[in-house]
Amino acid sequence: MGSKLNRLYASVATMCAVGMTHVLMPLPSNHDDVSVKKDDESLPQRISRMGTAEAAPGKTKMDKPNIVIMLADNLGYGDLGCYGGGEIRGMPTPRIDQLAAEGMQFTQFLVEPGSTPSRAALLTGRYSIRSGLSLVVLRGSPNTLQKREITLAEMLNEVGYDTSYLGKWHLGMEAHSQPQNQGFDDFYGILNSTDEAFFVQSMKRAGYTPTESERAYVWKGVQGNKAESVKEYTLDVRRTIDLELADRADTYIRKQAKSKKPFFLFVSWTRPHWPNLPSKDFEGRSHIGDYGDSVMELDYNTGRVLDAIEESGIEDNTIVIWMSDNGPWRTMVWPDGGSAGPFRGELGSAWEGSIRTAGMIRWPRHIKPGKTNGMISIMDFFPTLAQFTGAKIPTDRPIDGIDQSTWLLGKKDTSNREHLLTFIGGDLVAVRWRHYRIYLQDVVQAGNGYIRMGGTQANRLPKNGYPLVFNIEADPREEHDTGPSESWVVGKYMPLVMQYYGSLKKYPNPKPATITDFGER
Repeated sequence: MGSKLNRLYASVATMCAVGMTHVLMPLPSNHDDVSVKKDDESLPQRISRMGTAEAAPGKTKMDKPNIVIMLADNLGYGDLGCYGGGEIRGMPTPRIDQLAAEGMQFTQFLVEPGSTPSRAALLTGRYSIRSGLSLVVLRGSPNTLQKREITLAEMLNEVGYDTSYLGKWHLGMEAHSQPQNQGFDDFYGILNSTDEAFFVQSMKRAGYTPTESERAYVWKGVQGNKAESVKEYTLDVRRTIDLELADRADTYIRKQAKSKKPFFLFVSWTRPHWPNLPSKDFEGRSHIGDYGDSVMELDYNTGRVLDAIEESGIEDNTIVIWMSDNGPWRTMVWPDGGSAGPFRGELGSAWEGSIRTAGMIRWPRHIKPGKTNGMISIMDFFPTLAQFTGAKIPTDRPIDGIDQSTWLLGKKDTSNREHLLTFIGGDLVAVRWRHYRIYLQDVVQAGNGYIRMGGTQANRLPKNGYPLVFNIEADPREEHDTGPSESWVVGKYMPLVMQYYGSLKKYPNPKPATITDFGER
């Protein structure tokens, strides 16, 4: 592999021109008697309560597009070459840059401020708070992806798709929450987060001997069954897990390309989440240490998936969506963290740099290549892909994602989205309306003296009855509150907030995720 990598990165200039403390609980035993049914009714019965998306004219089951989603973990807006990072930051990303040039690159792609919330929003098309998943899932948290949720994979299953999930899940370890029981035909990867690979070492250093159930594992699962542990997720396995995922993605794509059945492959990379321990072939390849090495490895593995699609002859009928789940993790793990580019914020905060990150989509002959600053949310892929495939959207619950198909296909010049709400735990913290960011709470770094902590370790403070207002286009680092001079913006965001709260009368949220406030539980 080394010589191939050398040839690849030697040509980077040409290619670029183209364009927490965790609460422990026992892991589920492979032999536990746990029901994995999706409530008492079957999935077809639940799907029958959905509305139908209008299928493209002449679209049949046999020529539905294949779908490949690749999700990076904690990658910042300023990390990739196509977003102003890459080579000038000592870590070229030619394959992802090329994908951006061949598809539509979003410069205003908005997510939720954490791994679990963004994954929940992507798979359900709803604000994560509606699923009780508006904080990162930690072991011991009762909030996991529940049976009542209908996922993107379940929708696509119902219109004939084979579905497979590879990589990080982070939506719960219970049998009913696992990917193979949330619509995916099979699963291989980790159920929680990458930092768990470090826990055994940390426990031993603290003089504590972890039990078998407290160790991290790589899992595999088949629909209708509980996942089984394959091997322990050690620091050595952490180095090679994404190479495994790329191998499995390559095999899956080449196999499914010979089938008449369309497929949905979700590859949830573990990079560049801390600890960024690169595989042997990528050690020292960047100029900035483990984080840069990890980003370059992410780029390489992305290229392997793209090569499998091209070499299988299915490129023209395969939608590829590539994105990050949230902004970078910085203050707690520096220098093993990324950059939010021109924006302020990081994983766990409500600032722009936490929720604005890399995102792109490629569908040859359908979506015109280019770069757009139109607003799009990670939730929007749920109804948009339903429209592309003729899948049915649930009608018995609020769907916050917006169908962007007309915009992506060039039938409309502008995005169909103008606003987005941001939640942390049980609180509505911020509202985005057009290029204004309105904060209902202030987010400030925690700590005293030299060490200041942001993101997940920051503090949130109530306002004195009036919000903070920032013009993101004029002030991307959100340093100048324009509330006094642009108070008219209040009249624009208040109806959006009231609309959301109005929906809770009919569809109340479950109790919000929390690991610090137990007063109402």
